[in-house]
Amino acid sequence: MEPTSNSVSVAVNGDSDTALLAVKDLRMYFPIQRGFLRRTVGYVKAVDGINFSIGKRETLGLVGESGCGKTTVGRCVVRAYEPTGGNLLFREQDDDVTDLAKLSNRELAPYRQQVRMIFQDPYSSLNPRLPVREIVGEPLRVNRNMSGAALDEKVSDLLHRVGLRPEYMQRYPHAFSGGERQRISIARALSLDPRLVVADEAVSALDVSVRAQILNLLQDLQDEFHLTYLFISHDLSVIEYLCDRVAVMYVGNIVEVAPTKTLYRAPAHPYTEALLSAVPKPNPRLRKHKDRIILKGDVADPSNPPSGCYFHPRCQYARERCSVDKPELHTIGKGHQVACHFAEELDLRGVAVFDNMPKF
Repeated sequence: MEPTSNSVSVAVNGDSDTALLAVKDLRMYFPIQRGFLRRTVGYVKAVDGINFSIGKRETLGLVGESGCGKTTVGRCVVRAYEPTGGNLLFREQDDDVTDLAKLSNRELAPYRQQVRMIFQDPYSSLNPRLPVREIVGEPLRVNRNMSGAALDEKVSDLLHRVGLRPEYMQRYPHAFSGGERQRISIARALSLDPRLVVADEAVSALDVSVRAQILNLLQDLQDEFHLTYLFISHDLSVIEYLCDRVAVMYVGNIVEVAPTKTLYRAPAHPYTEALLSAVPKPNPRLRKHKDRIILKGDVADPSNPPSGCYFHPRCQYARERCSVDKPELHTIGKGHQVACHFAEELDLRGVAVFDNMPKF
């Protein structure tokens, strides 16, 4: 790939050899417009200055409640949205680093082949008027000028790799189940041999048995194609199974990042502790309603967040400092970062049955 004027040489989170993407101070604000003249009276800060990195062939899970901004992060990474601010530092195969946030649509064209997305709803993400051959083959036709027998052969191979029969390529989406439609979406995402795949709630619309099949497929494809995943989900059981590291979001901010086992066994942020308390326990004898942490109040309004730590109005451990001083992400252990003033003092409860959680 030809380097652009936006290529820079930087170290990514201190690991220049393995980080494929580094997100620096990413912000995405949506204007609030009112009146006949549609004047901007404020902003919804969907993503408000977050930082994280993803290593090559790693799976990073991004979790949080609905509305916390995790889908917006994914759409910024694939540049479906133009970020309000910050950097998306993408490492190319020649080790040059390009800031995707600063590229124009024309300059983004080669990178859109390397960064692809799997959407949440397999029923609305596929065009019902096109057969599978056109749906999966369109990126190849547009970006590789592929057509005819060569296109058929490539689409056939992609369908085979995701577990579908090649002769299905002449069928339309309505003829497939939800799990099969998601396999078609995965085949489309892989058609241009990407290096980074953003999976936005890729299994949340599927039933449990089909969900297990898709998760196993994603793991197999990662090994086969050496993929890197940004896996966005609200399901902590799925995240535990698939991800190497986890980043927890709350109201547009990342409040904790840690290796998966570390986060589940020893969370350092009160919000993470509350999320983990809701993870279903497969052993009925270990289920105790009193173990569930019920947060008080409502999620903060991203257009008018509270002062200090955004989580402090709902936090049972909050102190006076929390209401006036916003905490920054800081390191408390190997690969473990948290945005909490008193993380080192708190003794939070993780998932005690981590090693006994069901595998798909």
